[in-house]
Parts: sequence; C-alpha cells; structure tokens
Amino acid sequence: MTLMTRTGPAGKWLVLLAVCLAAMTMPLSFTGPAVALSRIAADLGGSPIELNWVTNAFMLTFGASLMAAGALADNHGRKRIFLIGLATYVLAALGSTLAPDIVWFDIFRALQGIGGAAAFAGGASALAQEFDGQARLRAFSFLGTSFGIGLAFGPIASGLLIDAFGWRAIFSLVALLAVAAAVLGLRTITESRDPDATGLDWAGAGTFTIALAALTSGVLLAPQNGWADPLVIVLLGTAAIGFATFVIVEQRARRPMLDLTLFRFPRFVGVQFLAAAPAYAFVVLLVLLPIRFIGIEGMSEIKAGQLMICLSGPLLILPLLAGQLARWIAPATICGVGLLVAAAGLVWLSRVPAADSALVAPLVLIGVGIALPWGLMDGLAVSVVPKERAGMAVGIFNTTRVACEGVALAIVMAVLSGFTAAQLGAQGLAAPADAASAAQMLVTGNVVGTAQHLPLANASAVIQAYETAFDRLLVVLATITVLTAIVVFLGLRRGSAAEQDTAPLPACQEG
Repeated sequence: MTLMTRTGPAGKWLVLLAVCLAAMTMPLSFTGPAVALSRIAADLGGSPIELNWVTNAFMLTFGASLMAAGALADNHGRKRIFLIGLATYVLAALGSTLAPDIVWFDIFRALQGIGGAAAFAGGASALAQEFDGQARLRAFSFLGTSFGIGLAFGPIASGLLIDAFGWRAIFSLVALLAVAAAVLGLRTITESRDPDATGLDWAGAGTFTIALAALTSGVLLAPQNGWADPLVIVLLGTAAIGFATFVIVEQRARRPMLDLTLFRFPRFVGVQFLAAAPAYAFVVLLVLLPIRFIGIEGMSEIKAGQLMICLSGPLLILPLLAGQLARWIAPATICGVGLLVAAAGLVWLSRVPAADSALVAPLVLIGVGIALPWGLMDGLAVSVVPKERAGMAVGIFNTTRVACEGVALAIVMAVLSGFTAAQLGAQGLAAPADAASAAQMLVTGNVVGTAQHLPLANASAVIQAYETAFDRLLVVLATITVLTAIVVFLGLRRGSAAEQDTAPLPACQEG
C-alpha cells in the first residue's frame, strides 16, 4: 500500500494542473531551441556535431534519467523528486541563457534534461496515486493534452519571442512556467512513496545511462567520421556491452529498476512500441522541419512556427477525444489506425513542393495520426504495473519514449546526411571526399556555408539536393511507422484478450 493521504476532489485537480503545467514546459524546451538553432549558432558558434547536441543533450539525459528518477520517486517521495527536479530544471534553463559558448550551452541543456526527467517522473507517479479507474485515464489524457499544448504553441511562441527579444527569451519563459508549477505543486501535492521500495538500482541506472550515451554519441559522430572510424566503433561497442550488462544486472537485482519479466506480456511489449512510435513519425519532424523551413527554405521564425502548428495543433484536442472514444473503441484499434494515418501523411509530405499552401494538409494529417494514440499512451503505461510501482511504470514508458526519440533523432540526422551526401555526389556538386562534410553542414540549415564549401555548387543546387534527400527520408519514416502500427495493434489486442482470460495479470487490470 502506498504511504500517503488522499487529497480531496478539488485538490486532485489542482495536483493535475501542477503536473500538467510542468509537463507543458518540456516540449517548449525541445521545440524552442530547434526553431532558434540558426540564431544560437550565430551567437555561440559551434561545429555541426556541437549544434546537433543542442537538442540531443536534453533528450539524451532526459531519456537516460527517467527510469532512475521514477525509482527515486517511489523510494524517496514523489513530491520531493518533483520539486527537486523542477528546481534543477529552472536553474539549468537560466544557465543556458548565460552560456558563453556552445559547449557550456550543451552542458546546461544536459542538466536541464536531468531536471526535467525528475520533475516528470515525480509528478506523473504522484498523479497516478490520486486517481483511479477511468478518472486516471482521463487525468493522463489531460497530461497528454498538456504536452500537445506545449508542442502546438511552442514553435510559434518561440518564433515570436525570438523576433521580439532574442533566443534567450525562450528559456526565460520555460523557467517562469516551471516556477509556477513548483509553487502550485508545493501547496497541493501530498507526499507518497512505495513502502516496499529498497533503494535505487544504481548498477542498472549506471549501465543503462552509459549504454544510451555511447549509442547516441556513436550515431551522431558516424556521418562525419565514418562508420569504420575507431572512435565510432568503440562507442557502439561500449553501447552493446552496456545494454547487455544492464540486462544481466536487472535479472539479478532484488528490486530491479526495469522488471524484465514484464516483456513476457504482449500488452507491455505493445505499450513500449507505442512509446517509440512518435519518435520516427512525429518528434524528429519537430527538429528537422524548423531547420528546413528557416535554414533551407529561408522562412522567418514566425512563419515556420505557424506551419509547425499545423503539425502539432491536433494534439490540443484529439488526445482528449481519443480518451473518450476508448470507452467504445479498443485502444489497440485507435492506436493502430492513428499510426497508419500518420504514415500516410508522411508519404504525402514527401510528394508536395515546399510551398506554404501545399504543406498544410499533410502536416495536419500527420498531427491527427499521432494525436489519436497520444492521449492513451500514458494511461496505458501506468496500467501495466501495480499502482505502488507507478514511478517505475512512468519511468519505463517515458524512458522508452524519450530514449527512442533521442536515438531516432541521431539516426535520422545520420541518414539524412547520408542521403544528402549521395545527392551532392550524384549531381556532381561535390567530390566524394567533400560530400560527407558538406552534407553535415547542410543538415544544420547552413546553405550559404555549404555552397561556399563546394566550389562547383550554387545555393539553388544545394537546396535541391537537400530536398530530394529529405523526401526519401520521409518515405523511410513512413515505412517504419507502418511496421510499428502493426506491432502495436497486435500487442495491445493480444494483451487485452490475455487480461480477460488470465487471472495472474492484475497489474494490467488495476486502475
């Protein structure tokens, strides 16, 4: 039994508001720097790899810290971890505004990811203690909607702030909202913890973090150094050894951070694939499209933000609607259909010119497809373990989600660089020795620098090579999304049947 005293009905919704307000800032921390990347590069400098870490540093530490943060919340108190996480998050955001160069900026971004992970894991696991049954599903639908609000308004808000006050204003807004969430949470959240918790699984947390960091670093360096580069090989080898060690450690731990026996249940596997699904169909676009719109196509930050609303706007409404539809339609069906719709939007986007009017419809279709499962994901994640270990459930699910997003972004940037280098070579714009480094520069949105780097190319030819590569990438992302939709549908559907027929799965029925 979880050690806590339940708050009253009104207090529960104030707890939900505090957690949702904190969650809303995290997409702002993700999309804002993507919109501001060209301004950040102009002020702080940095190589293409260092500029990639503007986004990856946050996502990597966020994803790598979530499971540990969930375990800490169960062990030491959900409210305490929520508030400590927000304090770290705010200080790191403010530190980013004072960074003297790109290296310090990336360090503060990594620290911000750690704070965000603690705040999210503590807040979401506290939320799971306040609500039961359908009320819990609705509460987590609101949590998904809060992410949607941050994603929908993040790009346009960032564009307006950059235009009026400069890129540092993005982090000031994030800090202000996080402080408001902390003040509200301090007054409303009741402390709770798992009385059966035995302490943090430090060996599991350490091996997982090392493995994930090595994998992401290796994938980021590969396009520039080559996959046969000794450093890349060492990093990828370290990742493989780290993940294998993590599995061994978790199998032997008395109270593991990740209970590997859960992978025996199709529903749990389906939920983890569902967590990974938005990475390739949606999240990578939140970084790639602003770079393309602003750096490649020459749009203003405000115009790019308006187009990004077409992509993320459906998350304002549809997650709540999906939560209501789940009363009559199986979540497996809603999630599977949604991912197929997103895949169709990706293919459509690959076939339209980069003109404002042509982009709107496919961007909306992708957003609609992702928004349908978005509101169900967090509630499904909490349902796969007993309530007392809600922190672990939140940690596992969101670690899968964010770790996949970080790795997906690194892989997609590498693939886009490879496709772009191939196009530059095929069009005779670059010698093979120059194509890779030129492509690395181009995928960060630096058209002028790329054209200057390639004496045989002009800006229009470079842009055409990038657009062709980008369209090929979209088809690859659509294919991955279709395959994921099939696994999610089969996993969730089989899991539902198993729950009806098998008594020993109360974890999937509880709540």
